[in-house]
Amino acid sequence: MNLPLRPVRRRTAALGSAFGSALAATVLLGGCGADVASDDGKAAAKKTSVKRCGERVPYTVPKRAVAYEGGSADKLFSLGLADHVYGYVMPPANPPVKESPWASDYAEVKMLSDDLLNKELVVDAKADLVVAGWNSGFKDERGITPEILDKLGIQSFMHTESCFDYPKHPEKVTPFKALYTDLERLGKIFRVEKKADQVVGDLKKRVRTVEKKAPKGDRTPVFLYDSGTDQPFTAGNQVPPDDIIESAGGKNVFSGLDQRWTQVNWESVAKSEPEVIMILDYGDQPAKKKIEFLKKSPHTKELPAVRKNNFFILDYNEGISGPRNIDGLEKFGKYLRGLDR
Repeated sequence: MNLPLRPVRRRTAALGSAFGSALAATVLLGGCGADVASDDGKAAAKKTSVKRCGERVPYTVPKRAVAYEGGSADKLFSLGLADHVYGYVMPPANPPVKESPWASDYAEVKMLSDDLLNKELVVDAKADLVVAGWNSGFKDERGITPEILDKLGIQSFMHTESCFDYPKHPEKVTPFKALYTDLERLGKIFRVEKKADQVVGDLKKRVRTVEKKAPKGDRTPVFLYDSGTDQPFTAGNQVPPDDIIESAGGKNVFSGLDQRWTQVNWESVAKSEPEVIMILDYGDQPAKKKIEFLKKSPHTKELPAVRKNNFFILDYNEGISGPRNIDGLEKFGKYLRGLDR
């Protein structure tokens, strides 16, 4: 997140185990068993050009990737790339990795830190790829950016969703499109394009299924509550909850804000009269306490959603860019379809 007033959001990431034998002709990857060319083959050594936000950069097949946050690790694991992941950085705000659909992959790789990403950690890990978002994992103020890593000879990959406010090479696409783009680009970097196409195709199919079932008529106004008491932080149209709400048949009351995670005021929340409040649930700011606040605060206790007790809890890793966005969509779609308006 790029707002100085916003409480520091600690994100998680997963890092995989050491790369397999250099003599193997092919590597059978964990999870879905994607095939990646061995490091002694010309295909693996050859560089392929892939976009990192709006900048096209050359990549060789990584063997010791480091992932920051669950979204980063999930993307790699969903492509069957656990054998190419050395470790992960998992700040405490994130839910336990044992709750992940790829828990077995997390168990096979190293947890490098439960704090924020930093350059020293990456260097010590001898990482050859770092996967993170701009202004979350990568940040000028903490001295770890793609440009800094480039000078150290360490490859980096940024979530397309976070490229919206990347100062040097911005890129803007809708959040679900950003998710698909990341999987496709990682597929090219690791030479598992067919696997990436399969994963993306399945995610798109699941999205279409929810959209077809969406309630007809006027869309339900939904307010995403991230955090904040004096002023709330919420989701603009450049982060996954906006697409989750839209595809499920709702309307993000702040979808008009061309922002990522952003600060608003309680007056604008009250004016929007949300019928549902989506609570982003993460470790150091659990949903239960947020709901208690909303029920007591004079700014929110009379909102339609609060009076009707219409709260939907979105897991942290369903709200940040990653394959679990679609899990969150399916759950919210079911919730909206059963809502008594």
